[in-house]
Amino acid sequence: QVQLVESGGGLVQPGGSLRLSCVASGRIVSITDIGWYCQAPGKERVLVASVTSGVSTNYVDSVTGRFTISGDNTKNTVYLQMNSLKPEDTAVYYCHADGTYYRMSLPRPFESWGQGTQVTVSS
Repeated sequence: QVQLVESGGGLVQPGGSLRLSCVASGRIVSITDIGWYCQAPGKERVLVASVTSGVSTNYVDSVTGRFTISGDNTKNTVYLQMNSLKPEDTAVYYCHADGTYYRMSLPRPFESWGQGTQVTVSS
């Protein structure tokens, strides 16, 4: 299996910053797409930022210029640097990834979600 473990969430004041981390573990061959989603109370989970094939990035309009997604391929880790945080950014942030891993010595596709990390922006 491939597991994603998120960390870095917390309580910050408006205008503050957080850096979220997502570490993928398992017998990973490659990660095709990895990104961050958020889900506020009573709302659907939506894409915030993603990286495809390690080079192409995508951001939702509401975070463009404030959030930056990056990764460390040697550690199978992706980060979300969140600056100029606003109260409306408050949500649970989830890491998601898909790619290929080894199971019983064979390459298999995988798709995994992290457990989520809470981000609260409030005075």
